[in-house]
Amino acid sequence: MAARRAELLPVPYYHVVFTLPAAIADIAYPNKATVYGILFAAASETLLTIAADPKHLGARIGITAVLHTWGSAMTHHPHVHCIVPGGGIALATGEEGASPPTTTKAATKDTGRWVACRPGFFLPVRVLSRLFRRLFLEKLAAAHDHGSLQFFGNHVGLADHAQFAAFLAPLRKTEWVVCAKPPFAGPDAVLNYLSRYTHRVAISNSRLVAFDGHSVTFQWKDYRINGRDRQKLMTLEAAEFIRRFLLHVLPKRFHRIRHYGLFANGGRSKNLVRLRELLDFPAPPDQTEPDTRADDMPSFAQPCPGCGGPMVVIHTFEPGCPPRAPSTSFAGRP
Repeated sequence: MAARRAELLPVPYYHVVFTLPAAIADIAYPNKATVYGILFAAASETLLTIAADPKHLGARIGITAVLHTWGSAMTHHPHVHCIVPGGGIALATGEEGASPPTTTKAATKDTGRWVACRPGFFLPVRVLSRLFRRLFLEKLAAAHDHGSLQFFGNHVGLADHAQFAAFLAPLRKTEWVVCAKPPFAGPDAVLNYLSRYTHRVAISNSRLVAFDGHSVTFQWKDYRINGRDRQKLMTLEAAEFIRRFLLHVLPKRFHRIRHYGLFANGGRSKNLVRLRELLDFPAPPDQTEPDTRADDMPSFAQPCPGCGGPMVVIHTFEPGCPPRAPSTSFAGRP
């Protein structure tokens, strides 16, 4: 929390959500790593490209993107939440990157000047939606050409290139949902949002209402309804509840929080220093507490190479003698 707070800037932060159509979500489940990766790439490239366009903002921006795969009823609903400061470093007029780049790598030259977006408005949603749709479908078709997608059940025929092209054709004409929400109520609200949602998986404990041994009852929101009637209860058989929950388990080592543009991991620290200078905003004081664990360690203990905490001697043995298994009294201790 302290590290994330140190990265916040004194500007409005905007919340942009990119959602996949239901037809794409159906083929995303057996291809999570590939399709979710394309979702991240297309959403970030869309924001970076439109922000670099001088017709809109003409600036390099920073993005923090968080993947959600669920709806309120735990159905499969892949979408990416993007948290973006309301401005960026202005691109030089006439330089490469001052016109809409074909890739995000083109927007590299800037004037060293902060440019803010219009109050209460970040980027046009329809423009974002059209570019997001094109980029995603292009990347998905390329993944199919490279044999990176697998199909099962009713979609097994999509392995054929002609059938897959026919499957994508109507999606090129429909409107894809991109939502730009009003700016957060100050930078602290951004931190509260990220801390509340970044590590949630499908459902929080507070929404669980009852379990009778056979079925689970939980709270959910029907977003088609406004007002108090939006809050509802749903009861599912235990097996169906578990099935829906497991829909949202991500592939091993898949990162569901990613940073792009000025916030990309390779140059984030340097870019934050520069942004604070442009905004005349000093870096917050270091709020981390000194690590005093080593001072409290007994003389025989060595620090753990993983966490830095003291390691405790549980057994000693003579040189040349193999260690014995831990006693039963120790087994099971953390």
